[in-house]
Amino acid sequence: MSDIGAIRMQVMWNRLISVVEEQALTLLRTAFSTSVREAGDLSAGVFDPRGQMLAQAVTGTPGHVNTMAEAVLHFMHAIPRDQMFEGDTYVTNDPWLGTGHLHDITMVSPSFLNGELVAFFACTAHVVDVGGRGFGADGKSVYEEGIQIPIMKFAEKGEVNLDLVRILRANVREPNQVVGDFYSLAACNEVGHRRLVDMMKETGLASLDGLGDFIFSRTRDAMLERIEALPKGSWSNELVTDGYDAPVKLAATVSVRDDHVEVDFTGSDPMSRWGINCPIIYSKAYACYALKCVVAPDIPNNAASLAFFTVSSPINILNAVRPAPVALRHIFGHMVPDLVLGAFSKALPGKILAEGAGALWNIHISARPVAGASGRRAEVLM
Repeated sequence: MSDIGAIRMQVMWNRLISVVEEQALTLLRTAFSTSVREAGDLSAGVFDPRGQMLAQAVTGTPGHVNTMAEAVLHFMHAIPRDQMFEGDTYVTNDPWLGTGHLHDITMVSPSFLNGELVAFFACTAHVVDVGGRGFGADGKSVYEEGIQIPIMKFAEKGEVNLDLVRILRANVREPNQVVGDFYSLAACNEVGHRRLVDMMKETGLASLDGLGDFIFSRTRDAMLERIEALPKGSWSNELVTDGYDAPVKLAATVSVRDDHVEVDFTGSDPMSRWGINCPIIYSKAYACYALKCVVAPDIPNNAASLAFFTVSSPINILNAVRPAPVALRHIFGHMVPDLVLGAFSKALPGKILAEGAGALWNIHISARPVAGASGRRAEVLM
């Protein structure tokens, strides 16, 4: 590629990031839930027709962004290409196919140009309520935690599935806010689609294949260079934190190979009877976040950069399986970065951020009665 061609591709890469930034801002500005509008509890991104993330919005959380990157492939598996149409929007809150608990709604929309599928847009937001017991750890299975929405169409050819809307209204405590957020998520993807089409028409692109190849090849080369510079070997770390019945142990082994980095959560405590279990899709998201902070914090996050990280685990609290309760999966999911960084600190002593209080969330407070206490007092849930 000529220097001019490379510069042009770099400009278009930046333009693509601006597209998803506007996509995310649409969600921030139109969302009904406070957690989205004021805390940025969301993600937004654009994907190629094979479901590979090309770019993500800077706005958003690692747990939403990196789970969304994997979730799009689940949508593509569930909805065949011949059943995808212009004006479609697909939705789910399946914890094992989405972001780890029912409160997060993930929407995916195909983007067409001149009748051809050129991209997918995806976004995620935490809604105020999904019914069930509410946002707490009291449920003994996912069935008690709220309404479950399998991967399905929220809209087909621009027509909203009103049966789904009626089911939602009958199952949540704040129907106007929840349904409003569904429309906000759909609008978020629609804005991304419109801006992408404008960009492609302006630059004369019929597909994103060339730009995708440029993004992924540059990312792969940069990631390989960073991984090659790391010491090779395996290092383990354990972290003990408060639980409900007893302290919970999390364990991880980080292994740096010639061309990738592995994380294994073997040794972590078994699944809990409380809703603090974490599906592997969410544990993986925060493990990859920690790895990228060490390996390549300045390299854009996309399918090529995430492909260098593999995460595995036997069934345990960081790899909970259905129908485990998972409403507060972030309680331990947000401990995963410190867990992984603790292992990496043995490979790179003096170069890793010291352990803190988790990635994003420090404390949860309720006002439930506590056994043995007189009256009511705040109960700290870690």
